[in-house]
Amino acid sequence: MTGQETLTEPTLTALAHRALGLVTSGQRRILGIAGPPGSGKSTLAEAICAALGPATAALVPMDGFHLSNGELVRIGLRDRKGAPETFDADGYVAMLRHVRASFNERVLVPSFDRDAEAVVPGAIEVPAGVPLVVAEGNYLLLDEGPWAVIREILDEAWYLRADAGRVPRLIARHVAFGKPPGPARDWVLRSDEANAARIAPSEARADVVIEGMPRL
Repeated sequence: MTGQETLTEPTLTALAHRALGLVTSGQRRILGIAGPPGSGKSTLAEAICAALGPATAALVPMDGFHLSNGELVRIGLRDRKGAPETFDADGYVAMLRHVRASFNERVLVPSFDRDAEAVVPGAIEVPAGVPLVVAEGNYLLLDEGPWAVIREILDEAWYLRADAGRVPRLIARHVAFGKPPGPARDWVLRSDEANAARIAPSEARADVVIEGMPRL
């Protein structure tokens, strides 16, 4: 992408200042944060929203659009949960469009309960009048299928490039949510790494590439 900027380990203050620069009075803007599994997208997005405050920024994660485990079993993709085709991409796109167009309305969006491995409908509120929505997820910049249109909805897109600690963090995350260490490692190296390889080319569609874990 022409004009793409690379930031090396920027501070939270610098990133929050950049996000705040997107805000326009009386309108809603959307900042997208993408990257491979375990790169720190959720942590960064939450930190940006906390730094700007609830009157300025609201978070809408992609994880609330996981297909149910029952549906994944039905379509034969239970062992690939987390891949692009295991999400309701059309639903996520529709939600982003609705949120963008609803500056003066309260909007409820789903979240994902990792302990239960289940979507929680309407668990996240985007209050009326909040000028910045931060969208985060692996596939926001993917240039295939229904995901491809998300880029045009975003006012700015950041890609969080993975650091060396990404794979250990992913394994630890799976262990924390109940997988034994061996199966957790196998899942990361088979499934999460396949997803990471699929995501990597989407870096080219970002306005900003963040190199390494930001200093939060």
